[in-house]
Amino acid sequence: MDAVDRIATELRRLQARARIGSATAGLQRYYRVTADTPPVIDAVLLSDARIAAVPVRDCAEPLIDLRESAFEVDQRQADAEGHWALLREGAAHRLEQAQRALPAGYRLVVVEGYRPVELQRRYFAEHMTFLRERNPEWDGNQVRRAASAYISPPEVAPHPTGGAVDLTLRGPDGRLCWMGTEVNDTPEESDGACYTNAANICAESRANRALLHAAMSAAGFVNYPTEWWHWSIGERYWAFVTGTELARYGAVSQTRGPYGVSPSRRA
Repeated sequence: MDAVDRIATELRRLQARARIGSATAGLQRYYRVTADTPPVIDAVLLSDARIAAVPVRDCAEPLIDLRESAFEVDQRQADAEGHWALLREGAAHRLEQAQRALPAGYRLVVVEGYRPVELQRRYFAEHMTFLRERNPEWDGNQVRRAASAYISPPEVAPHPTGGAVDLTLRGPDGRLCWMGTEVNDTPEESDGACYTNAANICAESRANRALLHAAMSAAGFVNYPTEWWHWSIGERYWAFVTGTELARYGAVSQTRGPYGVSPSRRA
């Protein structure tokens, strides 16, 4: 049995155990990848006014440091304050559920969790500038929507809430699984292969993505369809996709966490 067949077998087992097939299929109504070259995303993006309209009632969960847990935390997005390794307590517990749902030998690798809103603003502004220069014929709305396929507008961004996590998989052989692109590849540089349901990836990458999707969905997370690595729970986008009336995670201050809990706590 080759790697693709092995992953597919494990995925079928996981789907049967978690009974998530219908739930995963239901999310498809929120996005579709066209056959255009480069592919165009037809999705409810974070720039959609319906996301900003979701009310938030923050539940006051603290941010916790995933480096103090059993998770593998990748260093590529590391910052001096340790923000990248933080996640809301409830989201971290759900991430533990996702880890347990994976087949034996597979591990989640956390790339980035919490992101200060000031950094989110900078990333969004930089990507808007890049797209304006690349597409001078676009109006402001086109630029904003295209930018939000990669970087969320800061006012609705999942990462500053502490309820979003970027991650990938490590396989039984100890190596990072190839997912079709690197984490954080843009739609422009990957020709749309960063989209979760992209057609222009190999069979093994597609199976790896399906395995990640099955485990994370079973734990209650939702995926942002333009980024296979981005998963969230509790914030506005999650509330919209799941039909939940209120988001329970709002943005967390860079210098102080919710209700006085410091997001830069270290072991």
